[in-house]
Amino acid sequence: MREAIAKADTLIEALAWIRRFRDRVTVIKLGGRVLEDDHALGHVLVDIVFMATVGMRPVVVHGGGDAISRAMQDTGVEPRFVRGRRYTDDATLEIVERILATELNENLARRLEQFGARAANLNFRTTCVLSGERIALTDEDGAAIDLGHVGQVTRVDTRTIENLLYAGLIPVIPSMAISDVTDEKLNVNADTAATAVAQSLSAEKLVFLSDTPGVMLDKNDPATLVHSLSAGPAHEMIARGQIDAGMIPKVEACLETLQRGVHKVHIIDSRLRHGLLLEIYTNQGVGTEFFREEDGAGSV
Repeated sequence: MREAIAKADTLIEALAWIRRFRDRVTVIKLGGRVLEDDHALGHVLVDIVFMATVGMRPVVVHGGGDAISRAMQDTGVEPRFVRGRRYTDDATLEIVERILATELNENLARRLEQFGARAANLNFRTTCVLSGERIALTDEDGAAIDLGHVGQVTRVDTRTIENLLYAGLIPVIPSMAISDVTDEKLNVNADTAATAVAQSLSAEKLVFLSDTPGVMLDKNDPATLVHSLSAGPAHEMIARGQIDAGMIPKVEACLETLQRGVHKVHIIDSRLRHGLLLEIYTNQGVGTEFFREEDGAGSV
């Protein structure tokens, strides 16, 4: 009986958040280990179906770097990275489109439907909702750096996404874009693609499913997890070295996203069972929530 009452208490706690976030858009970025762990991915997809069922409007944006690397190895194409971005020649682009924009994208939509949702895969075979242009980088001498078919998002087809949401479908978007000028297909970083989608939709939340629990005072001690963080304290943690290395650009991207219309940005551990629901529908959450100081933590 005590266990049953505890479950009821959890549902009552979730009720306030369910009512508060009804009809609000949440963009969820899938990537990294969660796409490689079928069991963990199943729990995440069930969470997303739950969100849609209780009235939220989830949008999924996904990458697929590990699967792409395996496919390249199988076909004898040597992966090459330039400044952290996958160099994408014609052969690599064909693999990225086949693995990321077709197989992974359609599989995610199919699995969401198996769990009871209605989903729409938005790829080059249906509707591509991301427009882009090639990224222009230069070296220390000002010379152009060739990344091949690597791009950044310049425009999001919000009308198509919003129409699907209003119809009760979950849009599933691969991190690939197409040029409005040349019709060139482009390989896009999944984090930046998710950010562009969230900003264009003025989303309530952008959630990054990560391989870490979030921001920690001691990066080796999960018990020091910081549940809520605004720009001022975040910059202080960077200055003190508590946020370092690869976490710095992710945190800075989260803070920048808040200034572009997204209300909250979250980093949570994709390995935690039902971590997505625990982050959104409980008072404390399980990851790090970034908020604008004028809004305050925990507010709508």
